[in-house]
Amino acid sequence: MKDKLYKVTPPDKKERAILVGVVLPGMTKYREKESMAELAALADTAGAEVIDTFIQDRKKINTATLIGKGLAHRLSRFVVDENIQLVIFDVDLSPVQTRNLENQINRKIVDRSGIILDIFSLRARTHEAKVQVELAQLEYYLPRLTRLWTHLTRQEAAIGTRGPGETQLEVDRRLIRKRITTLKKELHKVEIQRNNRRKRRKKINKVALVGYTNVGKSSLMNVIADEHLFVENRLFATLDPTIRSVQLQDDQKVLFIDTVGFIRKLPHNLVAAFRSTLQEAGEADVLIHVVDISHREYDEQMATVNQLLKDLDIIDKPTILVFNKVDKLKDRKLLSTLKNSFERVVFTSAVKNIGINKLKEEIVEIFKQEQIEKEIVLRTNQTKIISKVYDIATVIDKHYKNGKAVIKIRATKPELNRILSMIEGINNKDDD
Repeated sequence: MKDKLYKVTPPDKKERAILVGVVLPGMTKYREKESMAELAALADTAGAEVIDTFIQDRKKINTATLIGKGLAHRLSRFVVDENIQLVIFDVDLSPVQTRNLENQINRKIVDRSGIILDIFSLRARTHEAKVQVELAQLEYYLPRLTRLWTHLTRQEAAIGTRGPGETQLEVDRRLIRKRITTLKKELHKVEIQRNNRRKRRKKINKVALVGYTNVGKSSLMNVIADEHLFVENRLFATLDPTIRSVQLQDDQKVLFIDTVGFIRKLPHNLVAAFRSTLQEAGEADVLIHVVDISHREYDEQMATVNQLLKDLDIIDKPTILVFNKVDKLKDRKLLSTLKNSFERVVFTSAVKNIGINKLKEEIVEIFKQEQIEKEIVLRTNQTKIISKVYDIATVIDKHYKNGKAVIKIRATKPELNRILSMIEGINNKDDD
């Protein structure tokens, strides 16, 4: 098998597509319409032209086709009349549902996870991102291999089919599993390299920008770091984490980390594959949760991000809530409400350069609150513990007095307690 299963090339001509969603008991049509609007944006990012949208109310899911026979028949006629090449469903479909729908509608069927994976395959730039995306795609397509063969002979570089199989139609499940194993080993090596880089950056304060996709994280990064990172008004414009060093004060150097945007119904395989990348946020001392305040469902987007942060076990980190795009906000009363509802809030507009200095001040202040400066005294022959102090804390100053090493450090409370515990343990051992 070749090293790469696919080469992604965006199609020259947009595929004509329709969107299909279902409203189940407990759901509202408004919520589904919002979700469908997001799906339309995903389709546009993937290179599709959305012609129409269909939403069906159902008491329960049809295990065979998700939707009812009536709608399936209606869609089969519509795709012929309107020359539709692609049908995109707003929920994840089982391999059986996908196969049955393709047989009934006679068009290529892609679900929400498939379209997101497709976009990631287009957006991946670094070697690590490409490995992560390919791994997620292979795990997603493995149970769908049979139906993939049925239409890949007719399509090339098309939405929902970019990735494994595009130039390797002869691969079977055994070879795909072998490739998955190879990719996991390769990803493990990349994770080791990333961990080593993190260790080298340990002494520098780190801030991670997290948030829903397309809320303006990269735009904020550009303004704060005076950079020119790629920015586009589309979902998942950037995938790879970008790290920039910024001097906030004379003695306050901070690493800013821009992470991949989150989204509702993010495919499980993709979250697992990108876990090492998302761990950049886990290594940060402070999180900046960026929210698009102009979006109608900003609160739901916040909830989605918080849930993913909880899943990554980093929800309890010191966090600054940044409500971005205030220049687009019509209801100004909302600002005072939000300010009174959260502890650390900053209102910004990356485009209009509003609130950037306030955000920088808040970052400096939070580091002052979270970190403690302390002087510790150790014997000069306690080289091992001195070395550990350097690993754990930021050493501001070191000098020798009366045969002792006097070290001034800056550390968080947990880090300081850890150092003091080590010193106490060594001293108790020496007393014994």
